[in-house]
Amino acid sequence: MNCKDVSGALLFIAGIVAIMGIITAEATYPGYSTAKNDISDLGATRPPNSIIKQPAATIFGATLVIAGSLLTGGAVCIYRAFGQYRFSGLLALFLGLFGVGAIGVALFNGSTEASLVIHTLFALLTFFAGAVAAVVAFAVVRSPFRYISAVLGLITLAGLTLVILFGDANPVFSAIGNGGAERWIAYPSVLWVIGFGGYLMGVPSIA
Repeated sequence: MNCKDVSGALLFIAGIVAIMGIITAEATYPGYSTAKNDISDLGATRPPNSIIKQPAATIFGATLVIAGSLLTGGAVCIYRAFGQYRFSGLLALFLGLFGVGAIGVALFNGSTEASLVIHTLFALLTFFAGAVAAVVAFAVVRSPFRYISAVLGLITLAGLTLVILFGDANPVFSAIGNGGAERWIAYPSVLWVIGFGGYLMGVPSIA
């Protein structure tokens, strides 16, 4: 396989690992609510009196490390394969940051006050970098996927902005809880990664 196909495969697998790993962690976490619980609660709830439930925490942590590593590897391959194209370097950069953020979320699970600060910063990096990568892809890939990329990235950015501005009083996501709101922020980027991976494996050139 050439580097284009390798990058597509890595991204495609990364998205699948992320979704299936989170689903599996949720299924092994007694009483877990996708509306009330944050995604990161699968690794550890917030201090004080942080709760870590196994095997959910191990599954969640491993999922993020594996998916993040695949994203980072895919970003490197994209740069090598398409570095000569306009905006490809920027796309590779934010994809790489997306992966680094996911790994950081796993390594700093937020179970202590100090860890929570770092965990939050990595979570914000993950959400922001994934969304920006999807938006940047608009200038790199062909139609109709370019429009799908932009929409998915903008959904994440809009959701992230609402949560930062309004927190628990988010007027749009209040009906689906903090967990539902976070999933509307996180999952569009993950779905975009799967789509982008498939796109790369199916076209002769990035644009």
